[in-house]
Amino acid sequence: MTNPPFETKELVMYIDGASRGNPGPASVGVVIKTPAGEEVRTVAEYIGHATNNVAEYFSFIYALQEAAVLQAARVTVYTDSQLLARQFTGEYRVKEPHVKLLSRLVTHLKAYFQQCKVIHIPREKNKEADRLASDAVEAHL
Repeated sequence: MTNPPFETKELVMYIDGASRGNPGPASVGVVIKTPAGEEVRTVAEYIGHATNNVAEYFSFIYALQEAAVLQAARVTVYTDSQLLARQFTGEYRVKEPHVKLLSRLVTHLKAYFQQCKVIHIPREKNKEADRLASDAVEAHL
């Protein structure tokens, strides 16, 4: 694996999932930055037919995979999904079997990092990831 193109072991990530119809056409948006705010990478990907919760989990998975490739040691993930944030911390249980599988994948991926924090933020503070997810789903409608 090659060294990442930046001099930090910490990344800040903004994630969002979009679903039109819930379930319906869905996509993910991810913005990865250094702690200083320098954009490192973005992801805008259509994922097919899914619920909004599944799209949120896929955005989280994409973000963690990218952070692992970039060899980050610590990640802070910002999401406007209160459900995802609380499921990650264990405050809420994951009930649906297909979402449990995604949650387990997140658990495996977070083991790549010394620290992995998830912070719930208001939607208006997550506009970049929201735009990426919305643009990706709109391109497939």
